Amino acid sequence: MKYAIGVDIGGTTIASGIVNQNGDVIQQETVKSDSFDRENMFAQVVLCIEKLLDHSSIPICDIHSLGAGVPGKVDREKGIAIFQNNLPWNNFPFIRRIREAFELEHVAIDNDVHMAAFAEWKKAQLKQDELFVYMTISTGISSAIIQDGEFMRGAGFAGEAGLIPVYTRFPENTLRRLEMTASGPAIAKHSNDLYGRSDMTAKEVFKAFDDDDSIAQMLIKDIAASLAQGIYTINSLLDPHKIVFGGSVVSQNPVLLTMVKTKLEEWLLDEQTHILDHMEVSYMGNEQGIIGAGLRALENREEAFQDTF
Repeated sequence: MKYAIGVDIGGTTIASGIVNQNGDVIQQETVKSDSFDRENMFAQVVLCIEKLLDHSSIPICDIHSLGAGVPGKVDREKGIAIFQNNLPWNNFPFIRRIREAFELEHVAIDNDVHMAAFAEWKKAQLKQDELFVYMTISTGISSAIIQDGEFMRGAGFAGEAGLIPVYTRFPENTLRRLEMTASGPAIAKHSNDLYGRSDMTAKEVFKAFDDDDSIAQMLIKDIAASLAQGIYTINSLLDPHKIVFGGSVVSQNPVLLTMVKTKLEEWLLDEQTHILDHMEVSYMGNEQGIIGAGLRALENREEAFQDTF
């Protein structure tokens, strides 16, 4: 059995796990991020991996590679974290630093959403030529697109669904980026404005929605309509065979996807309605980032090994 370390790096937490070639997570650790200092942030990544290895029954000599998902734009060839909104790592030489810290020869880096998407695509087991979209709705909103086993990357910033402009009622019938309307922080902001509070969270909004609170009902319906606009744009451009949704906003509130589907059904042409039966919330919990990073690292190692012959 072959093993790799998968690392999912975020602005709030860092999660690492030992992943086998079947995509099983053998061991997992989580630590807090330090999103204010470049070196402290990397030290937390090292700490998370060290804790993982300390608590694992699998020795490091049996772990062949490491993969890491990092928010924002990365240079996969040079192993550099180029730009992130929520980390202090502009042009950070991630792969070089990890190799120095752990003496691992095979290290892979990619955008965190792409790493999660890879795990979801593997699980979906689509035909090779079918087009797959993974969309995360959490602190931010983004997506990744896979066809023929390859990511569609464009010039390097493809899949940023959170930048799609949508019409929203809050504030008053304006055109705003989807991320400013339907992400976790956006939901919290709009709810605080509507309730005249400063401490309300997205979780509380959905709880109020479940309790038939009229303001929460109005807000969540607007969020669903905004998401439907963004997904309609993606669907019209790509006509995917399957869309899987991850991220805390939708995974903890699957009713949101039901509402989105209802709205989409009003807009889709008959030739497009197949997607309604192939939109689902991820069943992988919060592990898809770790799993995808581990599997990508294992695959990259195999490619590197074959290239030596």
